[in-house]
Amino acid sequence: MRWPLWRVAVVERSMEPKLQPGDWLLAWRGLRSGRPPRIRPGQVVIARHPGQANMLLVKRAERLLPGGWWLVSDNPGAGAVDSVSFGPVPTGLVYGRVLLRYWSAGRD
Repeated sequence: MRWPLWRVAVVERSMEPKLQPGDWLLAWRGLRSGRPPRIRPGQVVIARHPGQANMLLVKRAERLLPGGWWLVSDNPGAGAVDSVSFGPVPTGLVYGRVLLRYWSAGRD
């Protein structure tokens, strides 16, 4: 059995001002391997880029479409990579739902 909680570091500026580079997140990835966690529109998720298998994304789930989740950046002006550039992300590539930010680098 795998651990259902997962820690992820934010490295890009696409989710500013809420999340900034250096922040650490705790994400829920579920109890059963191969079964994606329940996601609702508006939640921040961890997903794999559909065209680059080695890239994880921290994005906001905007809506569920027939082809998967439409994921957006809170700060698209930061050169964000999201569904605007690659389309919906299949639900099987959404690996976790962010529960909380537990470390904020450089913030009071």
